Amino acid sequence: MILRRVALSLATVVAVFTTTPAARADSVRDQQWHLTFLHIAEAHQISQGEGVLVAVEDSGVDATVPELSGAVVAGKDFGGGTHDGRYDTDGHGTAMATLIAGRGRGAGNGVLGIAPKATILPVQVASYLGFGGNAEDLAAGIDYAVERGAKVISISLGTNDLPVMRTAIQKALAADVVIVAAVGNKPKSDDVEFPANVPGVVAVGAVDKSGERAAVSVAGPEVALVAPGTDIVSRNLGGAARTGTGTSDSTAIVSGAAALVRSKYPQLSGPEVVRRLTLTAQDKGEPGRDPVFGYGVLDIVKALTAEIPPAASPQPSAPPGEGDGKGPAVVAAIGVAVVVMVFIAVLQIIIRGRRQRR
Repeated sequence: MILRRVALSLATVVAVFTTTPAARADSVRDQQWHLTFLHIAEAHQISQGEGVLVAVEDSGVDATVPELSGAVVAGKDFGGGTHDGRYDTDGHGTAMATLIAGRGRGAGNGVLGIAPKATILPVQVASYLGFGGNAEDLAAGIDYAVERGAKVISISLGTNDLPVMRTAIQKALAADVVIVAAVGNKPKSDDVEFPANVPGVVAVGAVDKSGERAAVSVAGPEVALVAPGTDIVSRNLGGAARTGTGTSDSTAIVSGAAALVRSKYPQLSGPEVVRRLTLTAQDKGEPGRDPVFGYGVLDIVKALTAEIPPAASPQPSAPPGEGDGKGPAVVAAIGVAVVVMVFIAVLQIIIRGRRQRR
């Protein structure tokens, strides 16, 4: 059961790989347009993801990339290898990790992630784009991330809808983990892919530099959020620059945003973190949630600063009036009882009157 469209081969990852000399590090940061689009400099004054472990379920992570120095802990390879996840066979996982937690190469240099003080747990579940790996590996990888204490799980790939995967997802959600997954890319996908289409998973689509829907982004009722996903600059194997287009990148960006919120508000549950991200999104398209933009375009600063009222307590599913002793059935019963009591009282009066006449 090969991972379908593994590691976003899902992505029309228009990935251009070029080695970037250290002298041109500033230009790499300048090319990260999504940082300005999302007002990351302002967001980082509020939160940088401290104390949050983010699991990257992908092709592994090249921990030797300078921007990831000190950011990657030992993980696990579920693709049949023997290393600890800090080795990338493709480059896709490294790109996602740098988008989430890249720490730059000094002031203003190198690739900067959305949550540069978060920690990456590399979980290798796919060896190459389009090859090696299966739904069982991804399910095992999700279970492993939960066991290791990950608070966010980033999944920039699609796989087969199998019971073992659904079980793993439900366990993770029950363990208060925020799961973020890519919706998939056209033309290889027409509908939101699994596991992004599972209730409780944050399904992420892509927008371009103008904030409009990216041409590659799949639409569907499961879409929850959209984030930058065209010409996104990150790092590839060995620290080479990578420019990618696809919902993989958008997913990594939203995963980083979830880490920022979890760090800023450690008392919030996973669903409350998701609620904060969706309620503060910039509405686009049709009012409210729609199949193209979901709840809207990610707004990280607002997610970190807005006053969000607590979620309403769940209401009982009983029909109106039940539970308070005043439902229609109860009222009817009381009415019958009153009639009976009046009838008995009248009957007693009549009987007493007859006795007195005797």
